[in-house]
Amino acid sequence: MATPESVASAARSARETGRTGRPRDARLDEAILEATLALLEESGYPSLTMEGVARRAGTTKPAIRRRWPSRQHLVIAALAETVGTAPTPDTGCTHCDLILGVETLSQAFGGTLGRRTLPALVAELADDPDLDRVFTETLFSPRRATTEAALRRGIERGDIRPDADIDLLLDMLGATTYHRVLFGHLPVTDSLAHDVVMVLMEGAATPRWRGHYKEQHQDDPRPGGPTG
Repeated sequence: MATPESVASAARSARETGRTGRPRDARLDEAILEATLALLEESGYPSLTMEGVARRAGTTKPAIRRRWPSRQHLVIAALAETVGTAPTPDTGCTHCDLILGVETLSQAFGGTLGRRTLPALVAELADDPDLDRVFTETLFSPRRATTEAALRRGIERGDIRPDADIDLLLDMLGATTYHRVLFGHLPVTDSLAHDVVMVLMEGAATPRWRGHYKEQHQDDPRPGGPTG
């Protein structure tokens, strides 16, 4: 099974596709990624061009291609920078960890950027296995690995049932955000992460967690209580 560290290492390698022997200028890398994200939010993925990114970043198209071989690779790298691949903090609170994980996804993709980028990009993955691999290694797997680690910590604490289907729980945690971003039928609200995690815990939590949570939040009138 891949660990968060090994997946993150693969992500770093994927982001460096096309690297030459000459040392990279980290400041230029950052400027290119920032320009890409700004243009994606302004006009969307279909309108994004390498020339436009180069103008915004104050560089050249060849300089970008030395770092990322295609527009798609560049966009994936920029999205990875937005979402981040750092492990979900271990706060000692299982549902808090999960809420924080979903919140980072919702905050990154829940606005204009996600709606103008993900649907078109995901459509291209189906016909390009190499691009699909880069997307998986750079963006999808690192986030999934860190959330899996949070779920397994929950099992070790006695908060989540040991027979819980981890892959199913992982899909459920991210599915609502991705579904709303891809189809736009409902907004990604500020409370979505909390609501999703509490519904999941209703089915996956142990009696021990339920009793502890009820004891801690018995005076809170909101369904599911506070997030902390």
